[in-house]
Amino acid sequence: MRSTSDRIRHAISFEIIGLALITPLGALAFGMPMADIGVVGVASATIATGWNYLYNLGFDHVMQRLTGGTRKTVAIRIAHAVLFEGGLLIALLPLIAWYLGVSLAEAFMMDVSFALFYLVYAFVFNWAYDRIFPLPDWQQAAEAPQG
Repeated sequence: MRSTSDRIRHAISFEIIGLALITPLGALAFGMPMADIGVVGVASATIATGWNYLYNLGFDHVMQRLTGGTRKTVAIRIAHAVLFEGGLLIALLPLIAWYLGVSLAEAFMMDVSFALFYLVYAFVFNWAYDRIFPLPDWQQAAEAPQG
């Protein structure tokens, strides 16, 4: 399993890169000032960072218990990303509606758009992160002779 410092590096790098992408894209897509999208983005990223750490820790513990390891197949990565974004969608809806002064329906559409972006982003980011920072047991399994 990943160390606490590795999990913190993962969560922070995920949010910083995500913010750098979503702020200008969200402002453009929704015709809102970049500053407003930026504030929502920073607040959302702060909430998401905590959620990211807790969710991934819990997910890895469940995987460890159910499968004996934390290596993820494509199907598990898809489930991982969908469950992560679903939980975050529920948490962020009231914040978006309140801060941007939009209806819950509009906030929902914005939140779903952000979630769809982050769904793809989370899949790609996590796959890349695992390739750049593989766990030692993954490297050993890859190097083991196939019989």
